[in-house]
Amino acid sequence: MTENTKHLLIVEDEAPLRQAVAEQLADHGFHVVQASTGEEAVERLAEFAFDIVITDLRLPGIDGGQVLETAVELYPDIIGIIVTGYGTVKDAVAAIKRGVRDFITKPFQFEELLHVLDSALEQRRLKTENAYLRSQLEERYRFEGILGRSRPMRDLFQLLETVAGTSSTILVTGETGTGKELVARAIHHNSARRAHRFVAINCSAIPETLLEAEMFGHVRGAYTGAVDSRAGRLEQAHRGTLFLDEIGTMSAALQMKLLRVLQEREFERVGDSHPVRVDLRVIAATNSDLAKMVAEGRFREDLYYRLNVIPIQLPPLRDRKEDIPLLVQHFLQRFCRDLAPSRPVMTVSQQAMRRLMAFSWPGNVRQLENALERVVAQSGGRAQVEAADLPPEVQEAGAAPRPGEFVLPEDGLDFAAYVDKVERDLIGQALAQSGGNKGHAARLLNLKRTTLVEKLKRLDRAQPG
Repeated sequence: MTENTKHLLIVEDEAPLRQAVAEQLADHGFHVVQASTGEEAVERLAEFAFDIVITDLRLPGIDGGQVLETAVELYPDIIGIIVTGYGTVKDAVAAIKRGVRDFITKPFQFEELLHVLDSALEQRRLKTENAYLRSQLEERYRFEGILGRSRPMRDLFQLLETVAGTSSTILVTGETGTGKELVARAIHHNSARRAHRFVAINCSAIPETLLEAEMFGHVRGAYTGAVDSRAGRLEQAHRGTLFLDEIGTMSAALQMKLLRVLQEREFERVGDSHPVRVDLRVIAATNSDLAKMVAEGRFREDLYYRLNVIPIQLPPLRDRKEDIPLLVQHFLQRFCRDLAPSRPVMTVSQQAMRRLMAFSWPGNVRQLENALERVVAQSGGRAQVEAADLPPEVQEAGAAPRPGEFVLPEDGLDFAAYVDKVERDLIGQALAQSGGNKGHAARLLNLKRTTLVEKLKRLDRAQPG
């Protein structure tokens, strides 16, 4: 499939009409995916960055208007077209307000739909630099700077709202780059402790010999170089929140001292024997499996249970890829404002968006953020992010698979017979995958249905009797 192929989602509950229109569109070079309900369409949109969505207005369950609202929120550059038998002016105006490019009433001629599609594609090409300016990030998809509209993120927001008002100890787990500190700060700023300090310390970034003094403070002369007494992070976080990142790297000795703080709410500075009482909330975070570390004897079991009062697991970006368009918009708006304030906000082509959504993002949101900052910094004033602007590993993620290398035998081969075999195998796989539906099989092979039928006839004739 070439990069110029337009990906189209058609939503229609009347199967004969839907299939007929889909086959004609496929014959005209579109890659078509079908959905019979609004719910199915929303699922498809969450999985893939389509160029176009054509939907009936009246659908069982979620109607076509809601489908288009979801499509435009995810992909401001998408082309939305309503097809309906209820073609009133009121319907048309309401649909256009939802981001629809055009409105077609039933019955219609296919040529009319094709003309509308061609016009919309040309209009988008001419005005693409303004597309993202029409879409605003809605507050219901964020929590103190954390963005997401996927089910895992909506569940996370609900949990954060619930636990923010408590003083319970929290353990945040998740892969590197998922935003563990961002979550901790969000909890603090939505709690009764927000008027006091949020103090963060990365347990893996400070040498073990200095971490104790950094956390608990020290008195003058406690060790070489301690020329003055100094309050530690625990005292600094009094009445506020202490965030302990990468808690799994903490030594056994410090684990025991931290356990006392959680149990007694008091500690002693290094070199001192007088207890210091503190009132603070502890939020710990790790990308390690602490339960496994406990089983292996590398982390104290009693401390683990003290920390794991309220567990919060952050999902990796690959498990919530429907949030990627929202995050892309957010980062582009921020970086364009910061790096090139005199220029309009860059847009993203659907080809580039498909690459971004296909990539697995092992570094999660932080990796996506860094990639987009680099794209904006190197854009040279261009208005749109293309697939070629993305990092090489991201470009390759959504690219069509390369055919395997073939080595010609030394004694040669029968070229026509070999090509026939390759064709026969590919067509056979496509028919098997499509359940014998020739139209669907043709779309899988990026062929016109008539072309596929002719190839089948030719291969049947070539088959030995």
